Amino acid sequence: MGDEEKKGPGVPSGTGSEERDQWQDADAGSPTTQQMRTIGQRRREAERKLDQHLEEAKHKAEAPDPDDQKTES
Repeated sequence: MGDEEKKGPGVPSGTGSEERDQWQDADAGSPTTQQMRTIGQRRREAERKLDQHLEEAKHKAEAPDPDDQKTES
């Protein structure tokens, strides 16, 4: 099998085996531990923020705004 056949799709011709391995690693689809930690942290922050917004909306719905009760003259 020649070098061109070993490279697979998406790998530019003329790249060495080290460069080809970097392409394959970057496109492997498996996130690193640090990436998983970052994703988890962002997800927790987003859930916390969503809960905060939901609580604020709930309190707004329960307590009518005094400005809304003004009569127009």
